[in-house]
Amino acid sequence: MFYLEVVANTLQILSVVIVLAIGLVFVTAIVMYVIDRSQTEDAVRRNYPVIGRFRYLFTELGEFFRQYFFAMDREEMPFNRAQRDWIERASKAQSNTIAFGSTRNLQLPGTPIFVNAAFPPLDEQAAKTEPLEIGPYCRTPYIAPSIFNISGMSYGALSKPAVMALSKGAAKAGIWMNTGEGGLSPHHLVGGCDIVFQIGTAKYGVRDAEGKLSDDKLREVTAIPQVKMFELKLAQGAKPGKGGILPAAKVDEEVARIRGIPVGQASISPNRHTDISNNEELIDAINHIREVTGKPVGFKTVMGDFDALSDFFDRVLKRGIEYAPDFITIDGGDGGTGAAPMPLMDLVGLPLREALPRVSDILHERSLRERVRLIASGKMVNPSDVAWCLALGADFVVSARGFMFSLGCIQALKCNKNTCPTGITTHDPRFQKGLVPKVKADKVANYALGVIHEVETIAHSVGVTEPRLIRRPHVRIVQASGRSISMDKLHPRPEVMTD
Repeated sequence: MFYLEVVANTLQILSVVIVLAIGLVFVTAIVMYVIDRSQTEDAVRRNYPVIGRFRYLFTELGEFFRQYFFAMDREEMPFNRAQRDWIERASKAQSNTIAFGSTRNLQLPGTPIFVNAAFPPLDEQAAKTEPLEIGPYCRTPYIAPSIFNISGMSYGALSKPAVMALSKGAAKAGIWMNTGEGGLSPHHLVGGCDIVFQIGTAKYGVRDAEGKLSDDKLREVTAIPQVKMFELKLAQGAKPGKGGILPAAKVDEEVARIRGIPVGQASISPNRHTDISNNEELIDAINHIREVTGKPVGFKTVMGDFDALSDFFDRVLKRGIEYAPDFITIDGGDGGTGAAPMPLMDLVGLPLREALPRVSDILHERSLRERVRLIASGKMVNPSDVAWCLALGADFVVSARGFMFSLGCIQALKCNKNTCPTGITTHDPRFQKGLVPKVKADKVANYALGVIHEVETIAHSVGVTEPRLIRRPHVRIVQASGRSISMDKLHPRPEVMTD
């Protein structure tokens, strides 16, 4: 009898709760109906009160439904499921073998196909990639150990645990980490990895009170042994012609202190270096920084005007080969970032697939190919991407978003909103707690080593002993007809210029 009374009372309480819930929903709907009918900004909500609100819910959730339910493995943009799954398996040190057949459309124009050798080297004849010197005319050249490294991502754009995980993972894998234009934070140094210090147009981290380049600050940074090189950022792929954008919500006290800017105000860099307005001034800036620091100095840019780059190197040769930049990072116009105007993201700057071979040829024509190291950047996240870049003349390949995926990025497209659900691009402690640097560092290292190992596998398959020996004849490019042609015919190497 007692149990029957308990059940009856429980049912009575549940019925009351259900009635109250229904009443609350009904009242809420009436309030929303009145609001929607009376507001004048949104025609859909005004014409279809309450129901019209679902349009925005479905629009918000659409990208997630496409990602998980509707898009095929190779369809999604900017990175498809096949790319992300490969990175996830590599970061967990799992086997990346697949079964039954490739899901890649090999008839798609532009698809690279590597040419397997009739008699590839035996496993015991294959060699690991050798370290490569950068900056032979510097007081302290850098012997770079890895072909694959971490591209520029600023602290501020990335969270503290994300930067710490990248630093520790880079040290484990023996690769370098680029600071991005936001300056050098303690979190970059925590792992002990090699650091490339990027100097953006606002000169964060090495600026004086007026925002100009400070030689004293340069010397302070140079004194840190982990800092191996300096990269002068002229442009990046996602927004050529526009400076960095860090939303105000991400500028906390620590970020403001590192950058030398006010707390809580959006950090917007100039669209170019105010002290560099022509090629002569660019040469002067590179050599000034190299003289002050004694370390290799290069620049990062996005290609648009090849004549301007040719003029730059012609002027370098007039001064002498020692005045050349120690490296150039070429970013593709399809590169990414946390915040950029859509017209620049979509329409400005040449893709890496067009820019890289021409830049390599410009260096070759002037006999500067061994003097100036070439670094490729822009959506290069899988081994085939890296191998393709090496075949076209790159000495190194750097990736940002590939390493973000290794940290657990789910491509939520929230980088600019401080609401990243994986804790990578947010300063909200609620989201950051999900990212444990010690665990993610292993995934960063596994991903880097996985890419390098499989690039070496591709190199051995085409008949060379190590990746930097891959050349244009080792790759064929699918044409609109469905047939492929050798890449050395598509991008023939020009003759060396003579006096």
